[in-house]
Amino acid sequence: MICFLAKFFIKDYTQVKNAKVRQQYGVLSGAVGIFLNLILFVSKLIAGFITGSISIMADALNNLSDVGSSVVTLVGFRLSGHEADEEHPFGHGRIEYIAGLIVALLIILMGVELIRTSFGKILNPGEISFDPVVAGILIFAIFVKFLMYMGNKEAAKKIESPALNNTALDSISDVFTTTVVLVCAIITSKTGIVLDGYVGILVGILIVKTGLDAAKDTINPLLGEPPSKELVKEIEDTVLSHENILGVHDLVIHNYGPTGLFMSLHAEVDGRLDLVTVHDFIDDIENELRAKYSCEVVIHMDPVVIGDKDTDRLKRKVSCIVKNLDPELKFHDFRLKHSNDKGHRVAFDLSVPYKYSMKDDEITAYLEDRIKRVEPDIECDITIDKTEKA
Repeated sequence: MICFLAKFFIKDYTQVKNAKVRQQYGVLSGAVGIFLNLILFVSKLIAGFITGSISIMADALNNLSDVGSSVVTLVGFRLSGHEADEEHPFGHGRIEYIAGLIVALLIILMGVELIRTSFGKILNPGEISFDPVVAGILIFAIFVKFLMYMGNKEAAKKIESPALNNTALDSISDVFTTTVVLVCAIITSKTGIVLDGYVGILVGILIVKTGLDAAKDTINPLLGEPPSKELVKEIEDTVLSHENILGVHDLVIHNYGPTGLFMSLHAEVDGRLDLVTVHDFIDDIENELRAKYSCEVVIHMDPVVIGDKDTDRLKRKVSCIVKNLDPELKFHDFRLKHSNDKGHRVAFDLSVPYKYSMKDDEITAYLEDRIKRVEPDIECDITIDKTEKA
């Protein structure tokens, strides 16, 4: 639904990587949500008064909270689209995550309130009536909420928005909630068995769970999470496609909002190349990444010694030692630092997963001991790089 309406209300609606277009998608979703949830709130409130059902009244209040969620979504996207300034040099994109978190908290609060009210209904059940008009209102609400779920889910996927994804989760939970309320009301009207309070508690628990899941999806990018493996491979392939690049490592991506990325990486180059030449093609790669991902990027150049017999010989020995420790571990940025004094120093970085059986100091002690056994005069300078997977 949102993507369909975007064709009429958003200029260049297909350019979803553009910050302004993303902002307009979020504002459109918020505006549609406010309008539809107000209609559902009023219609369910009327149905609740007609039947005297606490679960229908609670469902109506749930839609009222959804109006607040839609307002938060709208305002969040409006603010996140503001340009960078002196106080926020990386822009305001993370406001979108904060908006998503507020929506998640509102979902949780609504679920808790529904559970509390339902307990009261169990202790003091009242008479509940039901008629076809009420059934029609609830069926209409289920249909509208399902359309909202589909629309927000499609828009969230298109613009990669956790806030819209949380809104979609809220909508599908409402579909389930209203369906259960409808079934409960029908059973009560046919059998006289009052399930209102019990169903309200069940629905409240499910709403709380939906809110907790939604909160997790927005807290993670706020705290900082690793980029997807697909994005990492795509960036590495882009850099390695340049003929002078021998290797890529230490890729770091900071997320300042869905359209506010800052990345840094190390690119290995032939140490015999002219420094100015290296600087020029590194600049070209930075510009390519900046244009492709709408990000700020810094590439650190690591010169690789090629053709030095001592370096190659020692590198082969270190490679065997690392494989004996763990064949899955990889090392990079290998350098043999020659010294005028007796002995030399070998330096390299070792990529180790965050969850690993050995501690960092145990790994370095093991490697230093084994390297000393084959090269007694060599000093070691080993840096442990933490990675998601070796």
